[in-house]
Amino acid sequence: MPHPWFLKTIDETASETSTEIHAGLSNEVAQQRLLENGLNILQAAKKQPIWLMFVHQLNDALIFVLFGAVAITFFMGEHIDGAIILIVIFINAVLGVFQEVKAGNAIEALKKLASPKALVKRNGHQMEVSSEEIVVGDIVVLDAGRYVPADLRLVESANLKIDEAALTGESVPVEKDAKAMIEDEQAPLGDRLNMAYMSTLVTYGRGMGVVVEVANQTEVGKIATIISQEEKVVTPLEKKLNELGKTLGIIAAAICVVMFGIGYLQGRDLTDMFLTAVSLAVASIPEGLAAIVAIVLSLGVTKMAKQNAIIKKLPAVETLGSVNIVCSDKTGTLTQNKMTVTHYFTFTDGVADTEKKGNISDEASLLVKAMVLNSDATLEDEKSTGDPTEIALLMLADELGMDRNQIHASQPRIDELAFDSNRKMMSTLHQENDNFMVYTKGAVDNLILKCKYVIEQGEIIPFIDTHQVVLMEAIDQMSAQALRTLAVAYKAASSPLAHHDFEEELVFIGVVGMIDPARDEVKDSIKLAKEAGIKTIMITGDHKTTAVAIAKELGIAEESEQAITGTELNQMSIEELEKQVGNYRVFARVSPEHKVNIVKAFQAQSNIVSMTGDGVNDAPSLNAADIGVAMGITGTDVAKNASDMILADDNFSTIISAIEEGRNIYNNIKKSVVFLLSSNLGEVITMLVAIVAGMPVPLLATQLLWINLVTDSLPAIALGMDPGSKDVMKHRPRKANESFFAHGAITNVILGGLSIGAVTIISYWLGFSEYGYSPFDADVPAHILGYARTIAFITIIACQLFYALALRHPQQSIFKVGIFKNKYLIGAIVLGFLLQIVLLEIPFLAQAFKLQPLHLRSWLEIIGLGLFPLVLNEVFKLFKKISK
Repeated sequence: MPHPWFLKTIDETASETSTEIHAGLSNEVAQQRLLENGLNILQAAKKQPIWLMFVHQLNDALIFVLFGAVAITFFMGEHIDGAIILIVIFINAVLGVFQEVKAGNAIEALKKLASPKALVKRNGHQMEVSSEEIVVGDIVVLDAGRYVPADLRLVESANLKIDEAALTGESVPVEKDAKAMIEDEQAPLGDRLNMAYMSTLVTYGRGMGVVVEVANQTEVGKIATIISQEEKVVTPLEKKLNELGKTLGIIAAAICVVMFGIGYLQGRDLTDMFLTAVSLAVASIPEGLAAIVAIVLSLGVTKMAKQNAIIKKLPAVETLGSVNIVCSDKTGTLTQNKMTVTHYFTFTDGVADTEKKGNISDEASLLVKAMVLNSDATLEDEKSTGDPTEIALLMLADELGMDRNQIHASQPRIDELAFDSNRKMMSTLHQENDNFMVYTKGAVDNLILKCKYVIEQGEIIPFIDTHQVVLMEAIDQMSAQALRTLAVAYKAASSPLAHHDFEEELVFIGVVGMIDPARDEVKDSIKLAKEAGIKTIMITGDHKTTAVAIAKELGIAEESEQAITGTELNQMSIEELEKQVGNYRVFARVSPEHKVNIVKAFQAQSNIVSMTGDGVNDAPSLNAADIGVAMGITGTDVAKNASDMILADDNFSTIISAIEEGRNIYNNIKKSVVFLLSSNLGEVITMLVAIVAGMPVPLLATQLLWINLVTDSLPAIALGMDPGSKDVMKHRPRKANESFFAHGAITNVILGGLSIGAVTIISYWLGFSEYGYSPFDADVPAHILGYARTIAFITIIACQLFYALALRHPQQSIFKVGIFKNKYLIGAIVLGFLLQIVLLEIPFLAQAFKLQPLHLRSWLEIIGLGLFPLVLNEVFKLFKKISK
């Protein structure tokens, strides 16, 4: 395997790319390479045609069950019912395709990152070409404001700084050095000082580099490849519904077989028996389940959008509720992505906190004034340009109430000595009336070598060893808080100075300490998450020291041993990482590949993992996570398109609110599913008992379809809109393998199904007895059979509508929960009864469903019997509470 380009010398790079550093490629060679290797654009995986996406949406167990229902209803001649089910299937599939097409835009967004034009050397001359036409071996010229068009091995650099935050997550531009030799083969992207990478931005200085990788071979290209190859993650809800669909399909098939067997043994007509078995199969399938779950999720999405959590994929709502690991990028997610001076040091003040403004000393005032004058950044109306470090210094002046315009006007710059990576300093010369001042800022270790004096208590005194000890203690104190330090000094002169005199015998003023600070609201959110059994993990491309300091401040980590770097991860196998991943809270200096491996390692330990981020480097891990969360304001298009959810306010605490909402939505979906299954079990028991006992079929297939597709749907949707439980965040997240019927749900299904079935059989019997007949009589008149079926039909609907109230809470009584708290459910019950009255009173509908008008006595019996399953469930809740 060839060595990475950052390990090679400039000459080796030129030789291997067959180029001439000073002249570049000839136009002919460049054209030939373009023809051989293709354009410098990111190639996405071949897109699936829409029709194939549509077919894949239909490859689902529950959908197969619904197709079975369609076949059954068409066979029975009930074409309208069959058409309704087909429409439901079609709408679900179209929605799925729409979401899939939207999610596939990540690669398109990556393509847009490449700069449209690039400055290259060809035939010995500089020329501008489209970045798409750049080839390996091209010599690219870089200057401030340009995006890097491909991966380059730098051959020249002069004060070159490149913002690599989109790739590495590091908030501060990286100072590049073409002459730097990297010896560590595992060096992370942020430490490869002799390289420049596609899609990063030059913020300062200039440089030149040889193109060594283009298109999908670049670091951004590798990310595009990872995204396109990532398999779709199936959410817990989808898994459970798939399992449920398979189970229901098996039950439906088994019922048909059993009924044929019973019919054969009873000597019944096989044609009649087939229609009876079909009716039972219809009764066992909740045809509206897929549509109702989609509706409940859509309602949840609408509610969450109002709370700044924009959901792109419907199942992500439920997944949020089961998340127990939140992996978060540091820069811009947990922090403000804005360098800020938090402390400063002078020999008069010692180490001081910038928040304690008050009256600052003359030395502190001079410190800030010097930093303002020795700066090339701009800051006006919160809009800034230049190095983030210098912008932070301007912000400090504003916070301390200093007039920057007046400072510049009083001491205009007349000369400067630019920063370079050898001196690690920058000096500017200013004139103030007839006097001249040099201000120098730079790395502490380099600057103190140029200082002969210090300013303390307003006096300029010699720089002695005691001062050095005090200064180093102050630097150590700031470093312990992961602050980046920058020192400043000055020198007064009576006449303009030559450059070689700028940085000699300086007076040391002080040091500023800065950091990208944590977001104010994040600490409380992480604490809330911890109480809810959710672990927050920091994954960042930034340095370990900085990451640990922020993690400790936020309560993510307690000690440095809970942090690990990308270099250390490289020494681990995937198996080792999976075993040890739970020991760490901070992953620093990591690459996009590392992020994906970390997410997958947590998933391998049966965790449901959320990943938040905003950069291009976060896209693969956002894609790999159970739910990817992108920042809406600072997030790149790539991150947004690779995610399942976007935070419109970039607020980490919104994730916690979304998790709470997700838990409530899952509980509501569970209520809806339990209700539907209880109702269907009641139908199956009614049919099964009647047939086994030798009675006529109590409910016709058309009546069962009406119940399943219309009547049951109303309360099921209303239960999906139930107000959230206040204590939902006091419980630990659900385990990924937790049964859909855990915590008493299966008891509710069985209890409800048995009681609904029993009550319906009783009402069916009463329908016969009202006219002096029994359901076992051989020659029952058709109108009496129709009347008994009508009573059974209305009774089972009444049972189901009332029973919906019992499912609002698995333990608490409906009186404690509040009967009228869910107005949608009350409305659904009222509307459900009105629909049945419409069926009975409108002649052509009554004829279509073979229903007859009912006496007042029958209505009273129906209401009384209909309340029985609800009362029984409430008594059962009370018994469970007493027995605890």
